[in-house]
Formats: sequence, structure tokens, C-alpha cells
Amino acid sequence: MGITPVDIANKEFPVRMRGYDRDAVDDFLDQVVQEFEALIRENASLREQVEHLNQRLEQYRSLEQTINRTLVLAEESAEEIRENARREAELLMNETRAQVERMLEAGQEKARQILADNADLIRVLDTLRTQVRALLKSQLEALDGLPDPLAHVAAARLSDAAPDRPARGIEPRNGLSAQAERNR
Repeated sequence: MGITPVDIANKEFPVRMRGYDRDAVDDFLDQVVQEFEALIRENASLREQVEHLNQRLEQYRSLEQTINRTLVLAEESAEEIRENARREAELLMNETRAQVERMLEAGQEKARQILADNADLIRVLDTLRTQVRALLKSQLEALDGLPDPLAHVAAARLSDAAPDRPARGIEPRNGLSAQAERNR
């Protein structure tokens, strides 16, 4: 800046006969006017810049508040989503547990039914075995009770054969031939 307030205060005008040199005073005043106009323009420009910066600062503050509110809402939403997911997972786990328990109960019931059916089958099998054994035993006893149809043939051969020599292939045993004994 060309002129400072100190320059204005210390400025001395040459004295002439009629007082200060008018041209020098006019020149100085012209300089002062130019400097003050420049300062006024600069001051106005700076004020506009300050106003503009203040407006931008307000916008940034407003934006900051909006961002903060958005962050708070996002955190609340995230927490709500986490809570909903936790509840949903818990509900799903409970449903799954219940379904598994139902399936286990059904499987255990089926196993009990199979075991009961098998027990019935085992009882039937044991009964059949007992009946078959009894039937076979009675049949064997019936067979043992039948007279030997070949006993008379064996007796006739024995009587025809020499007393000290048995018939060929027939050995007497309790009055029965060896063949009859084998058939017995």
C-alpha cells in the first residue's frame, strides 16, 4: 500500500504565501482517495468472501449435522437389523430343534414299532418251531410204532440159513435183520 495512516498524519504541506500548496494538497488527496477507494473495494470484497465463507461454513455445519443424523440413523438401523437377524436366527433354530425333535420321536416310535413287530415275529417263529418239533416228534413216534414190514422176510431167511452161519449180509439182532435195523 502506498500511503499509511502514519504518512497521512505526518504529512507536511509546504507553506506559501497564501497557505498550503494547493496542487500538492490536491495531489495528496487524490492519492488518499485512490487508496481509500481501493481499500473500500478490497474491504467489500473481503466482506463478500467472509460472507460467502460463512455461508459455506453454515452449509458444512448443516451437512455435518445431516451426516451425524444419518450416522445415528444408520447405527440404529444396523442395530435393528442385527437384532432382527438375531431374533430370526433364534426363531429358525427353535423351529429346527422342534422339527429335529419331532423327527427323532417319529424315528424312535418307528424303531419301537419295528422291535414290537420283530418280537411278535420271534414269538411266532418260536411257536412254529415248537409246533414243528412236536409234529416231527409225533411223526417219529408214529413211525417207531409201525410194525416192520420186512421183519417176516428177515425171520424167514434166518430160519433157512444154517444155525451157525448167518445169511449173507444179514446179521440177526433182536430178531431183526440188519437192513430192518438200518431202516428203523
